[in-house]
Amino acid sequence: MIKAENLTKKYSGLKAVDSVSFEVEDGEIVGLLGPNGAGKTTIMRMLTCFLPPSEGSATLCGYSILKDSRRVRQNIGYLPENNPLYEDMRVKEYLNHRAGLKSIGFREKRRAIHKVLEKCWIEDVQNKMISSLSKGYRQRVGLGAALLGAPKILILDEPTVGLDPKQILETRKLIKELGKEHTILLSTHILHEAEALSDRVLILSDGKIIASDTTAKLREQMAGGKTIYVEVKGPDIETVKNRFLSLEGVTHVTFETRMDDYLAFLVQSSSETDPRALVYQTIKENNWQLRELTLRKMSLEDIFIQMTNQSTVPRKEEAVKTS
Repeated sequence: MIKAENLTKKYSGLKAVDSVSFEVEDGEIVGLLGPNGAGKTTIMRMLTCFLPPSEGSATLCGYSILKDSRRVRQNIGYLPENNPLYEDMRVKEYLNHRAGLKSIGFREKRRAIHKVLEKCWIEDVQNKMISSLSKGYRQRVGLGAALLGAPKILILDEPTVGLDPKQILETRKLIKELGKEHTILLSTHILHEAEALSDRVLILSDGKIIASDTTAKLREQMAGGKTIYVEVKGPDIETVKNRFLSLEGVTHVTFETRMDDYLAFLVQSSSETDPRALVYQTIKENNWQLRELTLRKMSLEDIFIQMTNQSTVPRKEEAVKTS
């Protein structure tokens, strides 16, 4: 359904997207995952024909973004990150306006609007002014507008950004439902969201795709060792980090955050080594205070840390007693 070949976008000689190639199969939900500034939005703007590539090309539903942009736009529904809406319109009025822009016939409009009102759970607000809606409802209205015309592909840029926890859960549920009938490419910088929604993830860093697979297969590829989470009150970050790095079998030590007077680290080891005993012994010998020592299973967060060297909030599992 989507095939990108060496997509590149340059700004003043700098490459925001650097020779990106990937495919999305019919019926897949694929997550484009990366930190802010990695190039996710630029890729989506090129795929939706809002931005021409500097090099390379892509096809959607068999139509080229360079030669058949009109056909491409007819087959996609696009929800940009800022979700532009006309706040002085009522929901149903806005959807009617968007249906007209998509050249949906008069007889088809009523049925098409009714369908998206139902599918996006916005029937109860169809006569309300958009300006009066919560951010969660506005996202649903934006999704409804993207669905008009029954596109085969949905391209969603950060669909849950700015939502509260309840709204995030509702939007994720809606996207999963839409995935039963549409091919979806969505971008996010939230690791848990990519794992919860996607059949497959593309990990993007500095404009390049550095990994592409299911989260299960990525775990298999990266499962070369164990990871523990440590909270310790030590002299300073570098001293503690270097002591942990000197331990047998330890391959990486990543500083996570400072909480009160405690320093949090991720300590990764080779496949044959469980570093918990050595880490605990080091803390004891140096008279540091230990608050937590936790074994973690390989997660998308760990994969992301190793591949992009980005810090993430630790997920605590399998707590180990320290007394």
